[in-house]
Amino acid sequence: MPKLKLGLYWAASCGGCEIAIVELREKILDLDAAAEILFWPVAMDYKYHDVEAMPDQHIDVCLFNGAIRNSENEHVAHLLRKKSKVFVAFGSCAHTGGIPGLANLYSRESIFARAYFDEPSVVNADKVLPQTSYAMPEGHVNIPRLYNTVKMLSQIEDVDYFVPGCPPQPHQIWSVVEAILSGKLPPKGSVVGANDKTVCDECKHTRQEKRIQKFYRPHEIIPDSASCLFDQGILCAGPATRGGCGALCTKVDLPCRGCYGAPPHVVDQGAALLSAAASVADASTEEDAARIIGEIVDPVGTFYRFGLPASLLHRAKA
Repeated sequence: MPKLKLGLYWAASCGGCEIAIVELREKILDLDAAAEILFWPVAMDYKYHDVEAMPDQHIDVCLFNGAIRNSENEHVAHLLRKKSKVFVAFGSCAHTGGIPGLANLYSRESIFARAYFDEPSVVNADKVLPQTSYAMPEGHVNIPRLYNTVKMLSQIEDVDYFVPGCPPQPHQIWSVVEAILSGKLPPKGSVVGANDKTVCDECKHTRQEKRIQKFYRPHEIIPDSASCLFDQGILCAGPATRGGCGALCTKVDLPCRGCYGAPPHVVDQGAALLSAAASVADASTEEDAARIIGEIVDPVGTFYRFGLPASLLHRAKA
């Protein structure tokens, strides 16, 4: 049986999804036996022209991690889609926009101003900004153009499957490989390696549906390991997040962050989490409810930590 031809790429993300491949541990030997890696710039010396020279659909499966933040990200996404039979949004940033998607709260100009003009450690008296092209004696130097809006992979290319997580868990990665090797692929558009329930269904904590008057940040309270974190006033994204991770965060008494994205049939993960928070607020008046919810620090970063580009909000007005 010929080896699976595999491609991997890292766009706008932290790189944790690349490390997740190594977390296959002993199964990485099985991966090596089953697959030939044709493109993995983070680990091997590949160039874009190597991919450009491949016939269309030469790569059997491409695991593309990272959001689309700049012109290079978009170019390589289009290129790898063309060269791949199966194109996978791998990890939270490709799936729903991830942490980089929170840049959609700001404009490109304001981000540049903060990074290159206003940051206390920056000395830039001439107000120099990055240029996409610059003439040097050796020739032109070209760098990618930063986009005003961060997008998830499916907003710029056709995606076959989605593997959620920050980062995806080893069993998810292997399930993708096994499905392709066996030919037993789920319907196009499926989320692979997760389930159709919520994190709450996998959580060890017991829910008593208590009413609360204050939400706490994790460092402000030592939680009871037996009781639901929500019941203790700790904002946990479990009610609004797809299950499948094994409730890894809540196993160690930390709230779910929401990295697996919305459960099936939930249109907006952040709105679902806000609704869950409002439902436990011990408020007899609108003013009480506004106070309790209003005390939440960084509400957009809390409710849309991993999915602002995928939300109904999408971004702040420029």
